[in-house]
Amino acid sequence: MVLSPEGKKVYRLIVVGRQALPDVEGGERSWGFVDKVRRKAEEVADELEEKEYRTKTRGERELPAARPAGEGVYAIARHGDHTHLAYSLELPERPGEVQEAFRIEDEASYIVTIKNPEKPAPRGAGLRGGKKAGFPKRLMQKFDGRRFADADPPDFLDYEGAELILIGASEEPMKELGLELKPEDETESSADIFKDLKLEREKHPVKPLFKGRWE
Repeated sequence: MVLSPEGKKVYRLIVVGRQALPDVEGGERSWGFVDKVRRKAEEVADELEEKEYRTKTRGERELPAARPAGEGVYAIARHGDHTHLAYSLELPERPGEVQEAFRIEDEASYIVTIKNPEKPAPRGAGLRGGKKAGFPKRLMQKFDGRRFADADPPDFLDYEGAELILIGASEEPMKELGLELKPEDETESSADIFKDLKLEREKHPVKPLFKGRWE
């Protein structure tokens, strides 16, 4: 997913594990990390283009261009002793089979915590070596020696390699958090995913975004 905060020219490409958002009803957890942070949208969009790669057993392989599956507004908000990432969809108008596959709700919230890069990760999990985030001292102090810290301030997400845990928290974030997110009525011509990220419709099938169906 790509997060771009209002009033700040930054685009954060975040990879979420298990190929889906966590279940908000069961308090499921998903690991993720900040893959790329750029000031120009097109530099993040490059990562969503079609790619070729080589495998040891199957030779050259092709990874198709990403298909957008949702667009909306979000907030990272303090709630008691933890921090939430909450969102409300603008597109598609009604979530369909595509959104169901990735557990993209019409609106939802997740408790979000940041892993201390100086603490070890379980075997076979997490980023290694130079891929870990290099947080400045002011952010490292937030851990206070602990393995995790709240995503407060959200500046943690401005560093590539920042590892995070998303915990499903609520299907009604506006009610629980007292937020007033204001999704707009977007159309194919006004969608930010094409205006800001400059995704080309010919390369990125749009039916999942507008109809909620596979293409």
